[in-house]
Amino acid sequence: MKYRTVFDIIGPVMIGPSSSHTAGAARIGRAARTMFGKMPQHVSIILYGSFAKTYRGHGTDIALVGGLLDFDTFDTRMAESLDIASEEGMAVEFIESDELTDHPNTARLILQDGDHRLEVVGISIGGGKMEITELNGFQLSLSGNAPVLLVYHHDRHGAVAAVATILARHEINIGYMQVSRKEKGSQALMSIETDQVVDELLQEEIRKQHGMLSVTVLS
Repeated sequence: MKYRTVFDIIGPVMIGPSSSHTAGAARIGRAARTMFGKMPQHVSIILYGSFAKTYRGHGTDIALVGGLLDFDTFDTRMAESLDIASEEGMAVEFIESDELTDHPNTARLILQDGDHRLEVVGISIGGGKMEITELNGFQLSLSGNAPVLLVYHHDRHGAVAAVATILARHEINIGYMQVSRKEKGSQALMSIETDQVVDELLQEEIRKQHGMLSVTVLS
């Protein structure tokens, strides 16, 4: 279901003016920040469709950067996010693209800090809701409605079973799982929606399994 409660239709508590162009954008930025694990030094934000045409007037730029600073949608600092990012040493560039995308409110965020790089594509689908549709070239669909365990790993037999076994042993229920890979035998990505957040100790247990490259939780 696209909308689960009346608040999904009314929209979230937020700094305005638009639930899709502001709140949804802020959540895209915050999701990218969570997956990156820290504040990046440099961010390139490529805007498509409606985002590209109206991002200054609707505050999409402010919202995306606010999310990257880990501000929630209702944080009063949101309006000053561009200045705060500059003060804290995060360089941000916005690029308007004419490329056609599947959704009009689409943003591609490229976060960098030294050799650490993350590329995320997010769409704002209305009512402050968003989806992450691509992560470092892997296709996926993350709504942010439930905690998500993201596991990068070598594409080898037993990897999925190892993670699933650990979650089962700790009584973590899996609501939805998606596995994608770029090509056979290379890197792969598990995205696992769980009924509760996978804590850091459990994440570390998964990291120690053979073939695991990185483990992150988006909650």
